[in-house]
Amino acid sequence: MTVNFPPGFLWGTATAAYQIEGAPHADGRTPSIWDTFSHTPGRTLAGDTGDTATDHYHRRRDDVRLMADLGIGAYRFSVSWPRVQPSGRGHANQPGLDFYRALVDDLLEHGIRPVLTLYHWDLPQELETAGGWPERGTAHRFADYALLVAEALGDRVDMWTTLNEPWCSAFLGYGSGVHAPGRTDDLAALRAAHHLNLAHGLGAQALRAALPSHGQVSVTLNPGVVRAFTDAPADLDAQRRIDALATRIFTGPMLHGSYPDDLLADTAGITDWAFVHDGDPGVIKHPLDSLGINYYTPTVVAAATDNGLPGEATEPSPWPGAAGVAFHRPPGKRTAMDWSVDPTGLYDLLVRFTEEVPGLPLVITENGAAYDDKPDGDGTVHDPERIAYLHAHLDAVRRAIADGADVRGYFLWSLLDNFEWAHGYSKRFGAVHVDYATQTRTLKSSARWYSQVARTGQLPPY
Repeated sequence: MTVNFPPGFLWGTATAAYQIEGAPHADGRTPSIWDTFSHTPGRTLAGDTGDTATDHYHRRRDDVRLMADLGIGAYRFSVSWPRVQPSGRGHANQPGLDFYRALVDDLLEHGIRPVLTLYHWDLPQELETAGGWPERGTAHRFADYALLVAEALGDRVDMWTTLNEPWCSAFLGYGSGVHAPGRTDDLAALRAAHHLNLAHGLGAQALRAALPSHGQVSVTLNPGVVRAFTDAPADLDAQRRIDALATRIFTGPMLHGSYPDDLLADTAGITDWAFVHDGDPGVIKHPLDSLGINYYTPTVVAAATDNGLPGEATEPSPWPGAAGVAFHRPPGKRTAMDWSVDPTGLYDLLVRFTEEVPGLPLVITENGAAYDDKPDGDGTVHDPERIAYLHAHLDAVRRAIADGADVRGYFLWSLLDNFEWAHGYSKRFGAVHVDYATQTRTLKSSARWYSQVARTGQLPPY
């Protein structure tokens, strides 16, 4: 049976600046932490960098026309902070802003709604050299940056996102070190998490001051779907600990105005949280017009045993204060990222936030899968696994809406195959295949399938 989504449901696709733009030195852009990280030997697979990526900086018009041909209704993109404010301070770099002005104009000309993310992990290197996200001043620099972008684009962009996945910025960047800037310090990771929260609040205030009254302000989180390996009390406590670090460290202050007591207790051996100043929670809890949710796969945890950590573990760990937690491999089919395919996790998240924050609209700002996509002999790219993944997850969205979740849109990750962070160019998330040697774009079968869903608002039988 064909299933209809609500009228006005927003069908989009998403990208991030460093993953697609290339042109790292063009028009006054300076290095970000990802430029530095990817150029450091041993940090990325095969030494890959985002220097060229998919060359979107020079192929912007073609990529927008491609979206228009697919019938995409909205495009979620990020602004490169060092492209528009090279030092992370001071005046805007007008040539850098001109690129985004032109991108927005192209989108509007083709009837595509621009959805702007201010920060998708590319901190100007100069700010990292000054201490990065563990330093309070970085949050204030972010607010200044938010204001200058809003003043430049607020007349044409009405959907704004402050941060994308601050968990990754804090805990992969400063905890485990597998993301830029590659630091491994539990205290720095917790300080970074707080200052990212503060940056969100200060940035949201700056946006409200600059945007027209119809401007919408949001944040995008990747809340954890954390499941206990068994219902034993110790496993349930492991679940609680990781949920606090994966989700409630952000939703606590952003949505409720305080950090969870159990989080503070769990991390008391690392910090007394004195870096949280009086008044910070009130700034962080800024009214939102929607909450962006990114979802890919669940996490299964248990209490560690005396025989070591069963299942999967990483060292250094991105989980400060959770040394007694073991991570297990979830069951089921897996993507090329070795992530389990489990659409029930997306349903559970939508229901969770519907119950936790009644009346707050939700948007799925990222969802998708990497597979080992290769052109056939005739040049076509068939990716039935991705179609199956998308169908199952969109069906989970449909079920959540039927059960009362106010979900306003869905953004497929990603429009293009691109630079997949520390994995380099080895993982392909795109609905559009990119030959990195020639920059040729080829629609995969999933792009044509998603185009039909976006044009009709209907999920066909599968």
